[in-house]
Amino acid sequence: MAPKLTDRKLDSLKPAPEGKHKDYWDRDGLGVRVSYEGRKTFVLMARYPRNPNNPQRVALGTYPTMSLAEAREKAARWRKLIGKKIDPRDEEERKKEHSFRAVAEQFIEYIKKPQKNRPPLRTAPVMEHRLRETFIKKWGGQAVTEITTDHVKAIIRKSVDDGAPYQAFHHLALIRRLFNWAIGTDDYGLQVNPCDRLSSGDLIGERHARDRVLSDDELRALWRVTERLGYPYGPLYRLLALTGLRLGEACGAHWSEFDLKRREWTIPAARMKKVKGGAKPFMVPLTDKIVDLLNTLPDFKTGDFLFSHSYGRRSLKPNHFSDTKEKLNAMMLEELKQMAAAAGKDPKRVTLPDFVNHDIRRTVRTHLSALKIGEEVREAVLAHVRPGIKGVYDQYQYLDEKREALELWGARLRSIVEPPPANVVKLDKARV
Repeated sequence: MAPKLTDRKLDSLKPAPEGKHKDYWDRDGLGVRVSYEGRKTFVLMARYPRNPNNPQRVALGTYPTMSLAEAREKAARWRKLIGKKIDPRDEEERKKEHSFRAVAEQFIEYIKKPQKNRPPLRTAPVMEHRLRETFIKKWGGQAVTEITTDHVKAIIRKSVDDGAPYQAFHHLALIRRLFNWAIGTDDYGLQVNPCDRLSSGDLIGERHARDRVLSDDELRALWRVTERLGYPYGPLYRLLALTGLRLGEACGAHWSEFDLKRREWTIPAARMKKVKGGAKPFMVPLTDKIVDLLNTLPDFKTGDFLFSHSYGRRSLKPNHFSDTKEKLNAMMLEELKQMAAAAGKDPKRVTLPDFVNHDIRRTVRTHLSALKIGEEVREAVLAHVRPGIKGVYDQYQYLDEKREALELWGARLRSIVEPPPANVVKLDKARV
């Protein structure tokens, strides 16, 4: 029997009379029930194993959330299960218990909670964001055992096709980790990790270390637009430029970490990058320019966080910066064009090569090298752990040296963002 429903017909169906409903049939027991409110629900009329003596009409999904093609596919799948004396509703419940969404939610809970041998993962918020926005949205309702290598490849290749290879590397590492965890728990019926045979090099390409450093003009544009960007993002970006900190280390700052008399800021280990031997608290010396920046921040009575949308009760999250970064890029590009025009250059030729927030940190590190600051001090400023035996035995904090390095960098940054007028000549040495 030829099918009777089409997308055009589904779109044209009118609501049933008040308080009633009306059924329209396709074939093999598939139909759509239209309510008096206009809701269109796909149903399958069949003798289900729970009650085989009486035909029942069971909902499959609503139109247009479920397409006609999807409804036909689901109805065919259900009929096969019924033929095997399996009630598809029981199968649906089983899938919900072991759906990718359910497994991912438990993995998120695992990485966010402290375990016996480790604190909560510092990167847990970013991992959670990636899982929800990329994988749960795509696979949420599927049984975790039904996720195949092809499913994984489709998501990874989309990131590559979108020009985001670094995102692709992160996605592959994350989903590989989730499946390894799920197999390790032995709770979900998983026997094989669908990522096992995937090679990041073959699937994505060679991974090159990022080497993007902001030019002086880009730094100047960044500093200028952060004033217009406003609180909380403007001051936060300025703090990143002054200190070279990681975004997550700065986002969660709260006033109880600061000793303004001693001009020191101690970031707890929980917010520092985990390294071999565990993360450790990190001390940031507060230079005059950092203190001046802190003095511009609001003093909330309801919460302790420096950078917040909730009057200090909750901090900014490092994984919620995509819209802000997009806005920052647009403002910087416009500022760069205005700077070019003021210098008599063609603003139409001005571009802003892609950069990520972490590139600000690399820019600071590069300038510290240009200032002839010693290697160990440069690494100490960025909280890099020294390799080998030095990292084990030398626990010196280099606080005074870091303070001097950040003072020198602050002076250089000021000379970049506030250059002297063109008619002012800098003298290397005063004449006698």
